[in-house]
Amino acid sequence: MPRATIGVIGGSGLYRMEQMTEVEEVKVKTPFGDPSDVITIGKVAGVPMAFLPRHGRGHRINPSAIPVRANIWALKSLGVEWVISVSAVGSLREEIAPRDLVIPDQIFDRTKSRVNSFFEQGIVVHCTFADPFCPTLSKLLLETAREQGDVKVHAGGTYVCMEGPLFSTRAESNVYRKLGMDIIGMTALPEAKLAREAELCYAMIACATDYDCWHTSEESVTVEMVINNLSANIANAQHILQRVAERIPAERSHVNCDCQHALANAIMTDRAQIPQAVKERYSLLIGKYMS
Repeated sequence: MPRATIGVIGGSGLYRMEQMTEVEEVKVKTPFGDPSDVITIGKVAGVPMAFLPRHGRGHRINPSAIPVRANIWALKSLGVEWVISVSAVGSLREEIAPRDLVIPDQIFDRTKSRVNSFFEQGIVVHCTFADPFCPTLSKLLLETAREQGDVKVHAGGTYVCMEGPLFSTRAESNVYRKLGMDIIGMTALPEAKLAREAELCYAMIACATDYDCWHTSEESVTVEMVINNLSANIANAQHILQRVAERIPAERSHVNCDCQHALANAIMTDRAQIPQAVKERYSLLIGKYMS
């Protein structure tokens, strides 16, 4: 089976990688069912990359139903160490205009009905999640994005993750602004949490498509508005992905990044008390810590 150390999870509007060559589609089975779609593996700028459309090709899966555990597990099983999320977001700040890009550094959770961990009965794991996006990968994305002379890029910001699939009420949108949130979307969680449990470096290119519904002089968000602005953003994101592929270190062990050791001190359960069946089920994630 082909392998890649870089994975891209494409959000709304990004269902394939235009620059990818030597393409092969891979169906991956996981303990958590099938991923959102087949995973496409090929080369971008000569570097192996795995691509997965978050909502499935044709946008078939709503945010609350995305099989996130299967998606992250599948990428991990293919050798992926770095995950770049491309996501459509609404702006909660005047200065973040539609078609701007944001490389966020924080998340605020407003979801209600999503499974937030791989680990179930038989093992208890508490990962550090103070900084939900990998600073190393985020810095690479920011530096690369800033080289796009025709796009405005914002460094940092808090992404509030709502349940969806409906957009915000005006009351919600204004409360989020008062609380200091910067952008809003529906898919960063549990994706970022599961990436941390899988010890993957995870960062995001957030593509602003609208002003949500708080802006009094702008039209409230609609699907048509999102799609129109997203088309321009996706073209920019594709260019960034192509250039950043060449800059991501080939050996993550040489990088000073805590993501790759996220489980080292996170498994609370006495190793002797973890059932063998549980060790085998999660061997992809915890195998190196069970000896």
